Amino acid sequence: MPELPDVEGWRRALAKELPGQRIKHVTVTDGGILRNATPQSAVRRLVGHRFGEPGRVGKWLILPTDGPVLLIHSGMTGHPYFTSSSQAREAHERLTLTLDQGEFRYADLRKLRGLWIVDDVGVPVVIGSQGPDALSIEWESFANILQGKRGILKSALMDQSVLAGLGNMLSDEICWQARLSPIGAIANLDDADIRRLYLTMRRVLRTAVRHGRIPRLRSWLSSVRTVPDPACPRCGTPLHRGRASGRTALWCPSCQPR
Repeated sequence: MPELPDVEGWRRALAKELPGQRIKHVTVTDGGILRNATPQSAVRRLVGHRFGEPGRVGKWLILPTDGPVLLIHSGMTGHPYFTSSSQAREAHERLTLTLDQGEFRYADLRKLRGLWIVDDVGVPVVIGSQGPDALSIEWESFANILQGKRGILKSALMDQSVLAGLGNMLSDEICWQARLSPIGAIANLDDADIRRLYLTMRRVLRTAVRHGRIPRLRSWLSSVRTVPDPACPRCGTPLHRGRASGRTALWCPSCQPR
């Protein structure tokens, strides 16, 4: 599932191409990708407007124009991108915006989320309650948030109303690199644990954003997530799998004791 590094990578790539470009034509090949509009209303609302600077809040990509705002949540399989008009289409493309130069396209296999077309005041209504962005949150705010939370660590890290941008893979990666159990109680963390968690999160996000995705580096937990019987990349101990907030958690019982 796309998480903060993926969305930030898309935002940075689109920021090089979209600003100032006029939407000349809208092609919707699957209206099911539009969450609050029909293909006809999408054409009517978007054609003729020019894109501004792309933004991001957590896992949401925000594409403002001089008229409405295009909001994108890619769910598990969505992929927005810019390309030349001559490039072959990807599988499962659902929407194309023909611009002055090139095209903005959106492909999505499973269509679990999608696109919204709103005015400025509608942005927070659609996005909902979002905590501070994980990429920019300051230490004091991070510490205050965790010190006031109950429950297990992974659940808090994945709660978008607490901290925006982290998902299943990033939460496991950060906990593993910080040597903290994802299923451990937040109440058991001391100040040094929370500080280590924060610094680790910053380091992991900087590296992942640089790659434009969560990289499968040999020294990262992500490198073994899809292995049938994974072992810890750090100590070689067989990894444990469990459930946290309805999602799979992966951790090392030796490096990350509860």
